[in-house]
Amino acid sequence: MRALVTLLLSSAALLLFSGPVRAAVVCLDCHDRNQFTNRVVHEPVREEQCTRCHNPHVARHDGLLMVREGRLCYSCHDQLPNRFNRGHVHGPVADGQCTVCHDPHAAAGASLVNEDLARNCLVCHDKLPLEFKYAHAPFSNGACIECHLPHNSEQQGLLKARADELCLSCHQPESLRAGHQNFPADPAGCLTCHNPHGSDRPGLVRNVLHPPFEKDCATCHGLKKMQAAVCLDCHQGVSEEMMRIHSHLTRQDGNSCLNCHSPHAGDDERLLRGPLQQLCVSCHMDVIEGYRLSTYKHPAMQNCGDCHEPHASNTLSMLKGDGIEVCARCHESQGAFSHPIGEDVIDERTGQAMTCVTCHNPMGTEFAFHLLDDRGKGLCILCHKNY
Repeated sequence: MRALVTLLLSSAALLLFSGPVRAAVVCLDCHDRNQFTNRVVHEPVREEQCTRCHNPHVARHDGLLMVREGRLCYSCHDQLPNRFNRGHVHGPVADGQCTVCHDPHAAAGASLVNEDLARNCLVCHDKLPLEFKYAHAPFSNGACIECHLPHNSEQQGLLKARADELCLSCHQPESLRAGHQNFPADPAGCLTCHNPHGSDRPGLVRNVLHPPFEKDCATCHGLKKMQAAVCLDCHQGVSEEMMRIHSHLTRQDGNSCLNCHSPHAGDDERLLRGPLQQLCVSCHMDVIEGYRLSTYKHPAMQNCGDCHEPHASNTLSMLKGDGIEVCARCHESQGAFSHPIGEDVIDERTGQAMTCVTCHNPMGTEFAFHLLDDRGKGLCILCHKNY
């Protein structure tokens, strides 16, 4: 009889607390209330409804979250996914990691962002110097969002507008012309000379100058059209590279060198127009988008140059070696127990040697180990149809 009464009381309690339970019941007996107070408080926290986000007993996700972080946030903020999936998407947004920037409980700044926004940004963008000899005012003031959008943008670098348009929103054309004496037209292409964050040179001019730009503009501008041949006249080593089978020199309008390199100044000797990954995305957006949306993909794809040649290669996808050599640099022992690969093992579908990328796509698939098909059977019968 006592067991029956206990069961009935338990059932009643479950019915009573079937909705979000107020935190005051148990949560704040252990968790210090001061950790959940600040200028801006998340509504579920303010209402002491911890169980809107957390399971009080057990969960598959860190922090006892009901569901994966991004999905959990969008369960209330359901208008945001369609707004944040266009153009260039900020990495944490693409990965559903909202709490990289937003505190889920309480924060000093609007939208539950830390009041010191720049400190938040520099946690991830740690290669950006904290200080410059000459710093752009928005950067030194920690006002990243004066130029950048935090979630997504149609522009590279999450800029609010095209770089030149953004510069001209503060810098008036008259003052720019005065500072660019003998410039043959209205100043444009600002970022080919200036670093938008800071520099060791006055005027935010980038630290490393292209020698012809430093000495005499006519070296490049006065002789012939600014085609790739002008660049390759000096860069003989690159000229030889560009003659390989798969080349960035082909199928490009105008001077393809200038798609990636500044002719005037850069932050290092490569004179790149921006971070390498950002440059690659500017053309290969579909590849990066496919990678982002894939369930299984190769980790740590932060530097395309780890696997791909930037100028040209004799292998497909401009890899730094064949589909075995590139992988074996990290996966040293994999060949000892994998499917037979190499020049003596021919893929009968293509007539080419079997390599790692015959079965795996490091840019992402919907199958475990980023395989091209299901490892149980689907992948094997692509070749072994008669077995």
